[in-house]
Amino acid sequence: MARRRLLLLLKPFDVFPVRHSDASRTVSSQTSEILDYLDNRRKVHKDAIRSCQSVLQRKPIDWEPMLRNDLSRPIQNVDLVVTIGGDGTLLQASHFMDDSIPVLGVNSDPTQAKEVEDLNDAFDATRSTGYLCAANVNNFERMLDDILEDRSVPSKLMRIAICVNSRLMPKYALNDILVSHPCPAAVSRFSFRIKKYDQPCSPLVNCRSSGLRVSTAAGSTAAMLSAGGFRMPILSQDLQYMVREPISPGAASSLMHGVVKSDQVMDAAWFCKEGMIYIDGSHVRYSIEHGDNIMISSKAPVLRVYLPSHVSS
Repeated sequence: MARRRLLLLLKPFDVFPVRHSDASRTVSSQTSEILDYLDNRRKVHKDAIRSCQSVLQRKPIDWEPMLRNDLSRPIQNVDLVVTIGGDGTLLQASHFMDDSIPVLGVNSDPTQAKEVEDLNDAFDATRSTGYLCAANVNNFERMLDDILEDRSVPSKLMRIAICVNSRLMPKYALNDILVSHPCPAAVSRFSFRIKKYDQPCSPLVNCRSSGLRVSTAAGSTAAMLSAGGFRMPILSQDLQYMVREPISPGAASSLMHGVVKSDQVMDAAWFCKEGMIYIDGSHVRYSIEHGDNIMISSKAPVLRVYLPSHVSS
């Protein structure tokens, strides 16, 4: 039997500010505490990587480490992707993956409730939620063994496909997309309607707002929930949308927030001189301009993810 091949995708160390000893005399005690905290986060992350690599060295598999920022082409010719960091690292990996390779997320530094409480007066010590990460340093070996011995099955998460003027965008969104003016203070002008089998099944909605957000079920617990949306079952095949800060919606108020079913598409038109489609945050984005047609749907390859038991159940 051929040895399994694994890609180990790492959150880089340099995202954590490093405390320089010669600067300690020029910062306040609160700033010093924050710098110490961030430096400790970097050390914890590095320790988590070392721990996971030590586990991998004991297994009959071939594996290769890679920093997530070095990803530039589709991930191929591996049997499993393991990400070490948080949800952001898994999201970045998803942009280079199709539905043929599963992914396991390792939360390298989970939030500690007592630590958040103890430091609450100084700063917010909350870290990555790790909502999509099934593993941490304590259970990584057990999770990996279950995968290698076929005792664990990945869940299939829906993603968002975007077509601009009938051209499919190369990246799919695992969490959400935001369609807006490049300047967040500017008004976005657009219209949309929901279609099924190329036939309208909702009225045409004309909007002036700060943009349009569309989320998957996985992304419904992120920005969508913070904006007043609702949590969706993680395996739902539907999308949720919300017009952000609509200006005088009037009779269309009830259409500012809703669902795009799995057999439907959102057909939108953009009416500003310039615009942007943001995929899972700010790093992946596509420019749009006046008159562009944008089709949004869940007709994208699923992502196979090993989920935490409390999320998948």
